[in-house]
Amino acid sequence: METNAENSKGTAQTVKRDNASYLRREVAVRLVHAYFQGALLESADRIPFDMRPKDSEATFRCCVFKERAILRQRCISALGFSVEEDDEYKPLSQYAKEALERERPEEPVLTFVDIACQGCVKARYMVTEYCQGCLARPCLTNCPFGAVSIIGRKSHIDSHTCKNCGRCMDSCPYQAIIKLHVPCEEACPVGAIRKTESGRAEIDFDKCTACGRCMRACPFGAIMERSQILDVARRLVEREKPLVALIAPAIVGQFPYPIEKICGALLQLGFDHILTVAAGADKTAVFEAEEFIERMRRGERFMTTSCCPAYVTTAKKHIPELLPFVSETPTPMNYTAKEAKRRYPNCISVFIGPCVAKRAEGLRDESVDYVLTFEELGSLFAAADIEGADVADYFCDAPASALGVGFPVTGGVANAVKTIVENNVDNDPSLAEIDVKPICVDGLSPNGIRMLRTYATKECPGNLVEIMTCEGGCVGGAGALGEPKKATREIKKLVEASPPLPDLQ
Repeated sequence: METNAENSKGTAQTVKRDNASYLRREVAVRLVHAYFQGALLESADRIPFDMRPKDSEATFRCCVFKERAILRQRCISALGFSVEEDDEYKPLSQYAKEALERERPEEPVLTFVDIACQGCVKARYMVTEYCQGCLARPCLTNCPFGAVSIIGRKSHIDSHTCKNCGRCMDSCPYQAIIKLHVPCEEACPVGAIRKTESGRAEIDFDKCTACGRCMRACPFGAIMERSQILDVARRLVEREKPLVALIAPAIVGQFPYPIEKICGALLQLGFDHILTVAAGADKTAVFEAEEFIERMRRGERFMTTSCCPAYVTTAKKHIPELLPFVSETPTPMNYTAKEAKRRYPNCISVFIGPCVAKRAEGLRDESVDYVLTFEELGSLFAAADIEGADVADYFCDAPASALGVGFPVTGGVANAVKTIVENNVDNDPSLAEIDVKPICVDGLSPNGIRMLRTYATKECPGNLVEIMTCEGGCVGGAGALGEPKKATREIKKLVEASPPLPDLQ
């Protein structure tokens, strides 16, 4: 079997989102393949050298020696360890040995590969060669800080005086002024990425919400997650306890096969049982609707959803005044994991979804043993040489309603709660007095956080606020394989084919 991800079959290679994510998957495939072959400890130290032989050309750094150093740290992350604590004298084989011996991974779930960071220039506004030196000079007259001057009949921005307000860019009739972004900083909604004295970035874990958006945004792949892929691979090989896969509804559209093929591939991989988290979403929708009704009857102004763990962490760390409004209903992952433990006592539950923050939630949930992203699942399929088109179909025995299936798309949670409240008016006529007015926050941003703070302290224009940290909803998560818009279309097709309302009997 080939050990290079590029030569693995199509299940893991449905989307080559970019070279950084592709390289991350190649490292994971090589490590897991070596483990499946019983040769991880013997071959771990060779992986950076196998990927960049001495006679090869450097592809993303100055030389193969630096690329090997970066690949070594990528291996450390893929083995589930923090690169920040790397002992450069410690061989990868020792890391692999410790990974196979640990009982449970640890937080934080993200790690920073310092040597991979390019040290991007500080975010700022810059005048380009398209400046025409016009008579109006609106950039000069609109700058409230006096940071714009005219030098040689061209505009010039003093970076020391500039406050990055953007008025110069907005007022330029030639669009000659641009903003230089730092991708990881721009993606982080809570300001958890900061520059060190060396100019490289680092993660402030006291602020970090583990959303993973910085990981997806960094074009150098300098931010990675501490993977649990080897932990799951070990359980698949040891077979000491039954393994239950908990598949998030966002899995639709992530692979070029229907859901029954994906489930069949999971069984071939070694999972004993499969539960759909959409069924857990049905429970969340019902109980969150009940909680919403109770809160409205108590006279509370509004309630926010609680399904997105990155948002809940954002509220705890950055908007504490919003916490009284956050729903206390458990997440679909929690309900599904509890169901797995009830049905299959002593089982190992593995949540599989698009969200990096779910890994942090899973580490705090005693019913969840491990969390994999769709990207990691693709790597497992490739390492085991499983091609989805060749496996037998498998249909989960607990189909979910359209409401639960629609959870991973922005507006899905709010729609589910609203639908359940309105459909129970016949059973409880007093519910007609509750007017559900949903608001959806599609992707958190600094402005969005300020808006939520205003909702908590002043006035909220609605009474049911759904917050998705990632734009588009869960389908835009950092661990997704598929393109979000395509995944959304596939989910909507499944929604149309599903029963309209939950049946929890």
